[in-house]
Parts: sequence; structure tokens; C-alpha cells
Amino acid sequence: MHIPPYHRNSTWQRFFVGAFFGSIISYFILIYMYGTMYEERLTENMELASELRELKIQNEALLKDKEDLDEKSQEPLSVSSISITIHEGEQLKIDRLIEIQLEELIIEEVNHLVGQEIEVINKSDQLLISAIENKGFTIEDVTYYFEINKLYISPELKISVIPKLSS
Repeated sequence: MHIPPYHRNSTWQRFFVGAFFGSIISYFILIYMYGTMYEERLTENMELASELRELKIQNEALLKDKEDLDEKSQEPLSVSSISITIHEGEQLKIDRLIEIQLEELIIEEVNHLVGQEIEVINKSDQLLISAIENKGFTIEDVTYYFEINKLYISPELKISVIPKLSS
């Protein structure tokens, strides 16, 4: 039995070349789609891990606060959670993953305030502001400084910051 020599016919040659380049292009498209999907999943995973850490810290503080409240029934209000919002991060082209890491670094910096009385924090708000503004937060060899835009002291401490790169 003899195999016909299709490789010599020009139409078959064009077909094989087209199939080869089509497979290479489809491979690159597949890699791109996988990369974007993986990036979305990684972002979602980091957000959920950050939320889980915040909830664990909040739960521990609330359990401790409840025990203290059982001992002292007339205790003043205290901070139960901390939320950080980074504004104008698009101007510095900060990636969402880096924003999440920066939010966690700031939360770690002011984490000791969970469970503190609101009056004490209100009296030392300038100390809190200068502690955040004067500290540089380094991620991937880039140091970020923050300027506090808004600070709300309530049972949920809300801090709104504007990022700036180190000069």
C-alpha cells in the first residue's frame, strides 16, 4: 500500500502551515485566558484571606470585650473593627493585589486600637494620624506613604487614605 504524497501539493502545504500557525495562536489565546482567570482567582483569594483575618481579629476583640462587659456592666463604647479605604490609587496605577496588601499593612499598624475606648482614641487622634502618615509601607521594593483623607472614630474605625510614592 502506498501513501499519497500530499506534502508536495501546494494546497495541502497551505493547509498544514495554516493548521500549525492556528494551533500556535490558539495556544497563546489559551495561555492568556488562563492567566486572566488565574489573576482573578488570586485576587479573590487574597480578598477573602484578608477578610478572614479581619473577622478573626474582630471576633477575638469582641469576645474579649464581651468578657470585660460581663465583669463591668457600665463600660464605655470601644472600637470593634477597623476598615481602610485607599482613594486615588488609580492615579499611581496601583494594582488591586497591592492595594489589598497595603490595606493589611495599615491595619496591622493600627490593630492595637481594636477593643480600645473611643474616648481614648478620640483624644489621641493626631497621634494615630501621624503614626500612619510618617510610616513608609514597602511592597515589592516600592515604598508607599499615605496621607489621611478622612478619619471616622466610632465603633467601626474608618480610615480613608491617599497613597503617595516615596521621593
